[in-house]
Amino acid sequence: MPATLVNQIAESILYGFNRHFSRFQRITKKAKLRFEAADWEAEDRARKDRIYFYDKRVSETVDYIRDRFDLESADKTLWQDIKRQYLWLLYGHGQPELAESFYNSVFCRLFDRSYFNNRHIFVKPGAAVELLDLDDPVYRSWYPDETGLRRCLDGILNSFDLSNPWENLERDLNLVEKNLAPCLTSTVRPEPFTQFQVVSSLFFRNKAAYIVGRVLVGHHSAPFVVPLLLTERRELYVDTVIINADDIALIFSFTRAYFMVDTKAPAGLVHFLEKILPSSTRADIYTSIGFQKQGKTLFYREFLHHLEHSTDRFVIAPGIRGMVMTVFTLPSYPYVFKVINDEFPPPKNIDRKTVKKKYQMVKTHDRVGRMADTLEFSHVAFPLDRFSDELLHELQSNVPSSLFLEKDCIIIGHLYIERRMIPFNIFLETTQDEELLERSIRSYGNAIKEMIAANIFPGDMLLKNFGVTRHGRVVFYDYDEISAMTDIRIRAIPKARSEEEEFLQETWFHVEEHDFFPEQFDHFVASHARIRKKFLSNHPELLQPDYWKGIQQDIQNNRRHDVFPYRQEKRFVFRYPGQYHDRGSPTSQKVSSP
Repeated sequence: MPATLVNQIAESILYGFNRHFSRFQRITKKAKLRFEAADWEAEDRARKDRIYFYDKRVSETVDYIRDRFDLESADKTLWQDIKRQYLWLLYGHGQPELAESFYNSVFCRLFDRSYFNNRHIFVKPGAAVELLDLDDPVYRSWYPDETGLRRCLDGILNSFDLSNPWENLERDLNLVEKNLAPCLTSTVRPEPFTQFQVVSSLFFRNKAAYIVGRVLVGHHSAPFVVPLLLTERRELYVDTVIINADDIALIFSFTRAYFMVDTKAPAGLVHFLEKILPSSTRADIYTSIGFQKQGKTLFYREFLHHLEHSTDRFVIAPGIRGMVMTVFTLPSYPYVFKVINDEFPPPKNIDRKTVKKKYQMVKTHDRVGRMADTLEFSHVAFPLDRFSDELLHELQSNVPSSLFLEKDCIIIGHLYIERRMIPFNIFLETTQDEELLERSIRSYGNAIKEMIAANIFPGDMLLKNFGVTRHGRVVFYDYDEISAMTDIRIRAIPKARSEEEEFLQETWFHVEEHDFFPEQFDHFVASHARIRKKFLSNHPELLQPDYWKGIQQDIQNNRRHDVFPYRQEKRFVFRYPGQYHDRGSPTSQKVSSP
């Protein structure tokens, strides 16, 4: 009986995972059809729906096991046998690493954390994932030395079976060839062998499809990304060619929505992407292509490994302390840990449940490169002796309901983990470079514009709620006051009826909860005189109610503003305007800035 039970439970969990991956693949494959039809609303729905797939399948599997098996009478050591049997079932499986994470999720729903160890779950990976795509490679190889460069590039652009016609294929081939030229030059004689390696599936996100690959010239390798867009007539065109490693990293940034990319062997795709994203971890890459649960698994393993190989202590994160979250960090580790406080002092008028909903809203929304992604964890164990006295006191004062002591560990019941950035207010106070200062203030304003165009009203737009990434981009990371732009009432400040009213310290007019007065926007930067001046010179429209109402109107009319994950000057339509004389003015489109 135990052997039969072991096999049945193991098979039930794997069935749940296979069902999840099948549905995940189904919605991902249809990204091609949505792109061809320019059905951006369906793409939005698919992106949100796909994020919830995992938890739904885990819940279904947990319910199935509880309904059919007597877990109370089962010896916990039986689960060690179940884990071994499950691992045996993964032999020859195409996604064993994802299936292991699914097993962990199911087990952790069934049992308390005292069993969260490598005897019962896959704290360490059990299956090897190298060369899983050997029979079905995730990329194709192209050889310009054999076919000629032009024919090679033509073959690459037309290898994805898109049904849309090209607007001007000859023009695009000319521009692609011209812009890839720096990757193809070599001082070695005779000329070394050249090869293009291109991922077999397009990477779909928002209104673009991306060709991702690298070119090998002898022993030298250079990455490239080619974004494809559609005209209003649904004709294809190449928007640019990105060959700079930092620019490519921004396309895969943690501030962007997850890609839709069709792959039967995620490990093989991640292995390939590691070669063109050297600054990204495997956790980052899995997350960027939609496998965020696997990203969490790898992140946690990397975190445990870092703890074993470091000695510094967790401390309160630098910056102004917030009223909603207690934030701490490990100086040697590039992340911050955020715990929701038990109580929020006035003027905050929200509860813990609402804060969680706000963070989930960001998780499922298009973050347009301006909102940091978060990893959400429950019941995380930290070594107690690694906490500074000041931090421990802060946590005990602010989040006692989330803290549990267990031997030499402190357990935090619920927390969010984000990439650590320099708080924008600290960045401004310490930066002496005027050009850098100007660029960052411009980026701050652009962050606001791009978020509201994506139907996200940030709420509290004080400088302390933004951070500066290693690429110098200003990113929002405080979500407790966000809401949809369409839920905000944009108002102009009424004229005072008398001189006495005008000089009152308090407002002389009624203000409701969702009212926003753009004319008061400069209050967010008012405490920094030189910052305020630079801000007003770069973004005067943010103080104009009509600008905000225009954004709202665009959202209500389903007019989508274009936000590109690369600088506008990279786009061919800006660099070669003579080639696009029949396309209209490119400045009519909203573009991303640093």
